[in-house]
Amino acid sequence: MFRMIHQNFNVLDLKQSLTFYQTALGLHEVRRRETPDFTLVYLADDSEAFQLELTWLKDRTTPYNLGDEEFHLAFATDDLQAAHNLHAQMGCICYENPEMGIYFIKDPDGYWLEIVPQK
Repeated sequence: MFRMIHQNFNVLDLKQSLTFYQTALGLHEVRRRETPDFTLVYLADDSEAFQLELTWLKDRTTPYNLGDEEFHLAFATDDLQAAHNLHAQMGCICYENPEMGIYFIKDPDGYWLEIVPQK
């Protein structure tokens, strides 16, 4: 039996990424691991069933190559309009599909995050 526990995103600016994920998606830090070379920060929503691991390589100075950006994480919200208003105000909406009732936001490193209504 297996259970998914986390997804990793490498980030260039840990402080900026933490602020983004806390503001845009309400995620909070659940644990952290510090080493001289890197920091791992695990974020979760209130359920803490799945975590987003942010990895900050301290000597990294260039943005990550995300290829064709053909992957994303999805987040459900019980108030799509309020979420959309927040993300529009933040200027992070990168794609909208009104016919499907979804949209995507982009984090500071260019990772796409899908926002869907709670079903």
